[in-house]
Amino acid sequence: MKKPYKHIFFDLDHTLWDFERNAEETKREMFDRFQLKDRGIESFDAFKEIYTGINLALWACYREDTIGKEELNFRRFYDTLCILGINDRNLGESMASAFIEGISAKTYLFPYAKEILEYLFPKYLIHIITNGFEEVQYSKLRNSGMDRYFSSVITSEAAGARKPDPEIFQYAMRKTGAMCDESIMIGDDLEVDIAGARLMGMDQMYVNHDQKQHSEPVTMEVFSLFEIMGLL
Repeated sequence: MKKPYKHIFFDLDHTLWDFERNAEETKREMFDRFQLKDRGIESFDAFKEIYTGINLALWACYREDTIGKEELNFRRFYDTLCILGINDRNLGESMASAFIEGISAKTYLFPYAKEILEYLFPKYLIHIITNGFEEVQYSKLRNSGMDRYFSSVITSEAAGARKPDPEIFQYAMRKTGAMCDESIMIGDDLEVDIAGARLMGMDQMYVNHDQKQHSEPVTMEVFSLFEIMGLL
């Protein structure tokens, strides 16, 4: 028997909005735009390899609140350039700005993202809880045509806390008027989305796009967004 939820909270990046595909295309465009090969970087893949490690480390610092978003966005490009032999702060700043502008306009979604939102929209109040940068997340939703489905968008900047911190979930409950026992969190990250919701006593649905092996307790698990139709 399906549980009578009233509120559905979605993560955005990596769950509905295909962050990796959108980011990859943006960075490739930037590699050409800023003529990085002419500046001595052998290939886009060489740039991407260094960038990926630095970006992951800086996002971990951001979640731990040891750096802010401006530092994260600047340093992931500047530090990458430095490692690749280009110590140019102006270039790093230009690339940081170009990335935010470029990725905000991208619209690749995971398969069935629009279809599942159309299915859920008449039945539930649907919300976003995201750790992404506020101005970027609103642009992503608007440009991809998903904004009309969501009653509210809860960002870590507005909440003053980032998933999995219970404070962002508490803020979401206050903002939406939802109760944990009538809500479910749908996301792709076991630590950030799933464990965070579980700590609040909220049901969770793990969207395991890559079919990763894990032993985390989850209320529900799906391997594609299409499967949600059979569960909610």
